[in-house]
Amino acid sequence: MSNQMIFQRYEIKYLMTRRQQEALLAIMRPYMVPDAYSHSSIRNLYLDTPDYRLIRRSLEKPVYKEKVRVRSYGSAGREDPVFVELKKKYRSVVYKRRLSLPQAQAMACLEGTEPWPDTQIGSELAYAMAFYRDLSPAVFLSYERDSFRGVEDPEFRVTFDRDIRFRREVLTLESGTWGVPLLQPNQVLMELKVAGGLPLWMAHALSRLQIFQTSFSKYGLAYQMMCLEHAGGARRYA
Repeated sequence: MSNQMIFQRYEIKYLMTRRQQEALLAIMRPYMVPDAYSHSSIRNLYLDTPDYRLIRRSLEKPVYKEKVRVRSYGSAGREDPVFVELKKKYRSVVYKRRLSLPQAQAMACLEGTEPWPDTQIGSELAYAMAFYRDLSPAVFLSYERDSFRGVEDPEFRVTFDRDIRFRREVLTLESGTWGVPLLQPNQVLMELKVAGGLPLWMAHALSRLQIFQTSFSKYGLAYQMMCLEHAGGARRYA
């Protein structure tokens, strides 16, 4: 679990098959090594208004958008550390600010029963909560992630997410990762996290394997599926 609290980078996404992933991992071997926390079972609580104002605006693809979420790396009890994150995107650049707090304190801050820490990021989160007024956990979203970093450039990171699932009930970080799958069983979502351009070897590998960039928002797709469910096209929980 990274202790970094401020991020500024491009996040480029690719949807691929397991076979393409295996071929890419073989090409990556001389250039990438597993992160210190190479595998994570990530759990997120996405906060939104009752009318889903944040995700509806995000899906409109504005120049600026933001999300608020609570994240844990594995099941988290009341006293376990979690991250409260404010994720912003402006002109394709992702800015992520986050605080690490015990879960009980984090939820108390979000509910307004306890003040935010007196820090810059604490002030930013307090402002976001006051601006949107009625933010609360709206969706639980989980996935299994494998992470790699560059040998020569440790800031270049590659992550592979699988078993991406969401639900609108049991919105706690202590619970299991059951829910509605967002991907087909043979699909993997890759993210390249870069400060600038892609390494040449990676660009060549993507071209050779016919892996193409895609627009993919986990919470966005979950919301769209929720709308289908409301309209009568529900998919059953797995």
